[in-house]
Amino acid sequence: MDSFFLWLEAWPLGIWMREEPSLWAFPFVLILHTVGLAFLVGANIAIDLRALGGVTGVPLISMHRYYRAMWAGFWVNAFSGVLLLIAYPTKALTNPVFYLKLVLIAAGIVLASVIRGHMMRGEAGAGVAVSARLRTIAAVSLAVWGLSITAGRLLAYTCSRLTVASSC
Repeated sequence: MDSFFLWLEAWPLGIWMREEPSLWAFPFVLILHTVGLAFLVGANIAIDLRALGGVTGVPLISMHRYYRAMWAGFWVNAFSGVLLLIAYPTKALTNPVFYLKLVLIAAGIVLASVIRGHMMRGEAGAGVAVSARLRTIAAVSLAVWGLSITAGRLLAYTCSRLTVASSC
């Protein structure tokens, strides 16, 4: 496995991300990842809170346009996440917390799609009550996004190997 990590670490893009002192390298990609996270999770939180009964004057269906921001944030995070992975492949790919984060993000996306399905069927329209099932899904979604953010943040502190040649 170390030979695979060495191969990834030797990519010019990975070397540039790790070693370039410019703010346009690793720091910029990290900022981009954070902005994508804000759009992805922020849109989900707004929809989840509405489904849980917040701002009842706003029909849930009117929030369907938030999914554009959510998907934009997802793709920004996918792109920037791959760049961050290329910078430190050994650090991420040897860390179980990284895989937990990916599973939680996948679960969050699935839950967002389920909520959208409920939304498009007209649940919680003007004067329509939110079902207990939808409230449960929204609560689980909030927990999943909170846990995925926590897992992502813990990646900085839970690695055992930074590169093939060094430990954290």
